[in-house]
Amino acid sequence: NPPEYNGFKLSIGKDTIYGRSIQELKNLITTGDLLKAAGRGSTETYDIVAEYKKFMMDRFSYLSGGKYRRLKIVLDAGNGTAGLVAPGILASAGCDIVPLYCEPDGRFPNHHPDPTVVEFLNDLRETTKQEKADIGIGYDGDADRIGVIGPSGNIIWGDHLMIILARDILKRHEGATIIGDVKCSQLLFDDIMRSGGNPIMWKTGHSLVKSKMKEENALLAGEFSGHIFIADRYFGYDDAIYVTLRLAEILKLSGMGIDEMLAGIPEMHYTPEIRMDCPDDLKKGIVAEVAERFRAYGLNGNPGFGIKEINDIDGIRIVFDRGWALLRPSNTQPVVVMRVEAEDEDSLRQYRALLEGEYNSVREKILKKGTDHYS
Repeated sequence: NPPEYNGFKLSIGKDTIYGRSIQELKNLITTGDLLKAAGRGSTETYDIVAEYKKFMMDRFSYLSGGKYRRLKIVLDAGNGTAGLVAPGILASAGCDIVPLYCEPDGRFPNHHPDPTVVEFLNDLRETTKQEKADIGIGYDGDADRIGVIGPSGNIIWGDHLMIILARDILKRHEGATIIGDVKCSQLLFDDIMRSGGNPIMWKTGHSLVKSKMKEENALLAGEFSGHIFIADRYFGYDDAIYVTLRLAEILKLSGMGIDEMLAGIPEMHYTPEIRMDCPDDLKKGIVAEVAERFRAYGLNGNPGFGIKEINDIDGIRIVFDRGWALLRPSNTQPVVVMRVEAEDEDSLRQYRALLEGEYNSVREKILKKGTDHYS
């Protein structure tokens, strides 16, 4: 999120507080309706940076041995927290690091650290090509999201990175449950199934995915946005530096390049996340009304749309004959998010225009009626 939306994640143990629970906590604080603890609490201080670096190096420094090829990695920390530790940890795992913006600066003077926005990946893409690197890695501000760039500057989105990680995990854990959010490509869920896994599509959102992962005892979960949660040999939370190490390990042990690992995946045409401004108090209602329109089209069997399925687990994901389109309200910003994927460019344009047109029509109607429309 942009600096003005910065904040803290609150947890009890390993469970993140979100939704109704965090609103209840807010109310307790603002009303002063607090219970006094019977005993006294305590505080402890840890040098977590040193402990974290040691933990990672103990597990991955074996990759620096002579039997494994060295990897050249361009690392863009986006002036976020990853720059403090990631270069040294990856170097200890036998990687040659080309650092970009690894000095922490919360003003983000070079670009906003968001690996889902193409324009923020431009420097990483160009440097990866110029340096003839094996991969480029970009992090968000707190290093829980990852973006990956191939040797030619191609973007490898979170769902395709999940394919690589899922295949590796399923070699050792056949039948494992793996979760992807509603923004992920259908290619991910199909590939998990082919590789002997149990794919689950779930709602977008860090806390929602983490909770579902615990409920299903999943070994891997991830979002298109680059939140990747690994419970295989790790703790099941979204640590982008750990994901980088697992990816480096896969590349080193296989001897393959990242593009080779994705060879054979059908080529799809897709949009990145398209974020459209929408007032917070209206966005859920607008998406719900768009969903009703498409349900009506599906019931009427409109041959021009070719609607096969409507998934409303999070917003609306409409499955067409040759692709799908998603519209959902953001959990954290006053925007509605759209994503479209299709087998060909013409279908992509058609599905995007169709969904965008319905969204704009409903939004314009609601805004004219005012914010009391859904009150």
